[in-house]
Amino acid sequence: MPQITSNDINRLKEDLKKKGYKLTPQRRAIVDTIISNEGKHLTAEEIYDEVKTDCPEIGLATVYRTILLLEEMGVIYRLDLNDGCARYELAHDHENHRHHHLVCNSCGRVFEVEDDLLEELEQEIEGKYRFKILDHSVKFYGLCNECREK
Repeated sequence: MPQITSNDINRLKEDLKKKGYKLTPQRRAIVDTIISNEGKHLTAEEIYDEVKTDCPEIGLATVYRTILLLEEMGVIYRLDLNDGCARYELAHDHENHRHHHLVCNSCGRVFEVEDDLLEELEQEIEGKYRFKILDHSVKFYGLCNECREK
């Protein structure tokens, strides 16, 4: 499980402060939940269910507002897997772009592809179309190894 450092918390506090917000215990609980469930791509409702165990007074509306704020700040990314649910994952400072995902059509599991395999393609597109690419999101749909073997 990734560890959030005091530098990360201080940076988050500063970013929130610049936008006129504070890192309340509820917001901290939401961030902690997203970090502790990294790789699970939780929905807002799943985040709410997790946070509620440590913060029973929190409301679903607070979770939604905080998720929108964290997304706006670039702390988390919204992930749409074409299943009608928005999912969220932690943004990493070391990534130039969002990482890629493999989505199993049978069991619904989501696997993360750690390598950015599109750098050459991006350069070609930028040169040919004179378009500066800032980010991209790639999802591959198919069958995971377990479902293929069934």
